[in-house]
Order: sequence, then structure tokens, then C-alpha cells
Amino acid sequence: MKQKLLFFFLFTLPSLAFAADLRGRLGIGASNQLANEIPAISLKIQQSKTFALGGILGFKSDQDNTLYGAGIKFYRIIFDEPQLNFYMAALFASQNYLDETDKLKTGYQIDGTLGTEFHFSGLESIGFSFETGISARNADADGGSTLQTLGDQFLKAAFHFYL
Repeated sequence: MKQKLLFFFLFTLPSLAFAADLRGRLGIGASNQLANEIPAISLKIQQSKTFALGGILGFKSDQDNTLYGAGIKFYRIIFDEPQLNFYMAALFASQNYLDETDKLKTGYQIDGTLGTEFHFSGLESIGFSFETGISARNADADGGSTLQTLGDQFLKAAFHFYL
């Protein structure tokens, strides 16, 4: 009888049984995923149980140049567990960079990744992400296009504080 009662509560109170419910919460944090290696401010908002929208923006300005990177990121949650969300993501970014002759050029970056965002129990407002996937970009110093694999830990992928 106790087991049936436990299952009843777990299925009728999904916030107790599944990952942190982040719907409608804005996550503000940092990411270092831009190909021009400029640290960026990262924003993420969970639109529904399975979809989130994010953006990254970074710049560096000095007396010689202004470098920037800006992008939009789409997340599709494919599986959730307590304190974990597994997702697929796509990043589309525009950025400028200095080529080998220190000439300012503009390029793009398109990433397709699989990742996870985890939360410590009792600290659901802080999320740490890990990602792996493929990146197509032409924002490298040699000026050529690159296709490469990715493996980003939370210091590079992102961390967010959810309001």
C-alpha cells in the first residue's frame, strides 16, 4: 500500500520526481563558445518543458580594434532526470576576428551539439553545462573555413544563474 501511495505522489507531483522546472525562468551567465575566443554573456530562457532559447554576446574593444561575437542558440530537451537535463542545441553566431595580418574580418559559426545541464540538489538556480558536437566556422585567424568536433566543459560551454 505504501508503495502505491508513493507512486501516486511521484506521478501527480512531477516537480518532486523530475528535473528542476525552469519554465519561464531567465538564466544569466557566461560562455566561452565563440570561435574568436571572446568571453560572452549568456542568456537562456526555458520556453516550455522541451524547448529553450538562448543568446550570447561578447565584445572586446581597445584603441586599435573592436572585436565582437553575437549569436542565438536553440535548445531541445530530449531527456530529463533529477538535477539533469539532456539536450540537443544549435548555435548560430556572427563574429569578427583578426586574421594573420591583423586585418579585421567578419565570420560565422554554426554549432550542433548534445549536452547536459546539471544542478546541485538544493541549488536548482545554478546550472552547469557540458556539450559535445560539431562546429562549422570561418572565424579563425588563418581566414579559412573549419569543421571540427567540440568537447566543452562547463567553464567553456556555459553556466547560468536562474532568476
